[in-house]
Amino acid sequence: MDEPDPAARESEWIAAARRGDEAAFGELMQLHYETVFRTVLAIVRNEHDARDLCQDVWVKAWQQIGKFRGESKLTTWLHPIATRRALDHLRKRRRWFDRFLPFDRSNGSSEDAPPTYEPRDETPSAPAQMEQSERQAHFESLLASLPPKQRAVLALREIQGLTYDEIAHALGCRRGTVMSRLFHARRLLAQKLRDTPCD
Repeated sequence: MDEPDPAARESEWIAAARRGDEAAFGELMQLHYETVFRTVLAIVRNEHDARDLCQDVWVKAWQQIGKFRGESKLTTWLHPIATRRALDHLRKRRRWFDRFLPFDRSNGSSEDAPPTYEPRDETPSAPAQMEQSERQAHFESLLASLPPKQRAVLALREIQGLTYDEIAHALGCRRGTVMSRLFHARRLLAQKLRDTPCD
């Protein structure tokens, strides 16, 4: 016997959850929990806070599941709920990113060329660990000074890998606004890196 189509099962769970079936909603939560968690974590950058906030997100999703019409993927519908809750948390706590994916300016580019960024994934040797720690603290300090909306766009794009349209939907703004915020976030970060080099 063929296994049930996952998409069909999800559709069944959504329909049942909209009718108030908590067990079906639990299946949906189990299916998409990690996606929601990664979205929240990318913004708040604190695992414990992200886990707590995810509970709030799923409570909100349960309260609003009846409004979901299936015109988009469930994950697309969940992104704005998760993003707004995470940003609300940052506003209330006045605590922005504790950590962020480190970025390095690429080597060998001309001064006039716009800087490019790539995530650092190499493991440092023992003698270089202290230098990396200092560099990490330096990057965190610079990133903490970026406006929160720009940091949110940067996180959703660089960490979550969302498209411009998905970010726009998550943040409730226009695609052009997303592109503008992302551009300014990268420009400001590059400027701060130039103005305060990490020796």
